[in-house]
Amino acid sequence: MTGQEVTGRAERTFEALAPEHVRSSARTWWGRAWLKALEDTALDGRQVKAGRRHARAGAVGAVSVRPGRITALVRDPDGTPYRADVVVQEFGTADWECLLELVAGQAGHIAALLDREIPPHLAEDALAAGVELLPGIGDLEPECSCGAWDHCAHTAALCHQMALLLDRDPFVLLLMRGRGERELLDELQERNAASGPDRAPGRSAGTRSGVPAVDVFAAASSVRPLPDPPLPVEAPGRSPVLGGDVAPAAGLDAEALEFLVAAAAAQARQLLAEALTPGHERAPVARELTLWEDAVRLAAAGPDERIAVRLAAGCGRERSGLDRAVRAWRHGGPASLAVLEEEWTPEPEALARARARLADAWPEEQAPQLRAVRNRWTVVGAGAQLRYGRDGRWWPYRKEGGRWQPAGPCESDPAAAFSALLTDTLPLGDQQCEGEWE
Repeated sequence: MTGQEVTGRAERTFEALAPEHVRSSARTWWGRAWLKALEDTALDGRQVKAGRRHARAGAVGAVSVRPGRITALVRDPDGTPYRADVVVQEFGTADWECLLELVAGQAGHIAALLDREIPPHLAEDALAAGVELLPGIGDLEPECSCGAWDHCAHTAALCHQMALLLDRDPFVLLLMRGRGERELLDELQERNAASGPDRAPGRSAGTRSGVPAVDVFAAASSVRPLPDPPLPVEAPGRSPVLGGDVAPAAGLDAEALEFLVAAAAAQARQLLAEALTPGHERAPVARELTLWEDAVRLAAAGPDERIAVRLAAGCGRERSGLDRAVRAWRHGGPASLAVLEEEWTPEPEALARARARLADAWPEEQAPQLRAVRNRWTVVGAGAQLRYGRDGRWWPYRKEGGRWQPAGPCESDPAAAFSALLTDTLPLGDQQCEGEWE
């Protein structure tokens, strides 16, 4: 990575990334926002996917970043190079004045930027003030020597590479908007010095007198303690009744809305109970549910049939598929649902450990005959199956009505899971030995 001054304006050049150093996607929220702007701007989603493949293959050369524009040579699979540019709107003087005031107004903003992070509330405050720090739909304008008038695979590849560079250093985004890192930090220092209450007469605007350490420690000791945590809630609040003439007149499905309100109240109570559990602050943050997972979660709350049908249809699924998914969800939430729907090949070491545990669980002459296909192990001649999840746990399934159905919570030991499953599973005929994988 290098940086240089070009006619008084900052320009930075980032070396090309080898294929093994190119991730599949951005990790930071601002890097993902950049890719979202690409997806919203491009008219052809196939070009966006082709660009991602180009970037992963290391087809993007050194990336030059300067105010209003990023440039790189991008090679096709046959080696043909194309110059790809993406034009970004620079901030005007009023925009920069507003943004600098927001950053300088909170020391945490400056500290976050120096740590190569963009605080979400900084972007939100800037947007509220009329300054769009992050690009949106239509803000990434493509120019490519291949002649495409919309985003092509070359400009899309450049955008994917740019998202990875933004992950490392959000100052690159500010450079595209018109100010380099050094210039920006100098301006912030001058603003902080000029607004300091302890500025001595005759002191230059770029010099700060600092704060005595005793004052800092005194201020820290006077910070008010946090309030007491809220009390646990015994039961979720009752949903309001939305019947009558108002809901139909407004085009609302009153029963569906009442159900959503009740489900939200139940979830809020559960989240509060988890937050009040000792050690909760050390627990990892759960990922956001997908649309299908959230629909299954809602269906597991037991809505009436009409609402359940709407939930399935809204995700493009069959009603029967939603029933199976709900059954899995009740045994283990998202992890159990993933095991229901995903077939994959575990590492050989994990399968070897499972076989060893199963061999130790029964005498050789009493051991059930198993057929293993990828992560699914079936007892031959019986409607019993275990599925191995990516979290290293085993999930029991039974054959019911010709389909494999979730049969209970998971076990870390496959032998224990099979023993519990086989105690109440009836033998099946020879017709169950084939065609079991769904």
